[in-house]
Amino acid sequence: MKTRATIERYYEALRSKSAWDGLFADDVTFTSFTSPNRRINDRAAFVEGTKRFYSMIVSFELRELIIDGDKACGLTRYELQPPNGGPRFSSDVAEIFSVKGDQITSFAIYFDTAPYPK
Repeated sequence: MKTRATIERYYEALRSKSAWDGLFADDVTFTSFTSPNRRINDRAAFVEGTKRFYSMIVSFELRELIIDGDKACGLTRYELQPPNGGPRFSSDVAEIFSVKGDQITSFAIYFDTAPYPK
């Protein structure tokens, strides 16, 4: 149950716009499987590299959460507002987590970049 509880705390932190980054291990591996693929192996670098995305979140919906041991998959839909005031848009994301203890040790995302402003 630690995996479910950890991931649910992460999504609740996103929903309440509170400190979500403390749920990630210092040596978390973050991978974005968009083109080009991107991998980051450090919490501080991950937070810095994703701050633009996290700052654009207006709301999100957790559509499904699948747990298998220390692994989890969240299927989400984000409502995003670009910082330049462009129109809001939605993004469906598959988020794959590994959890050890009560920390997220790896986080991978899959999404279509088509809705994102160019």
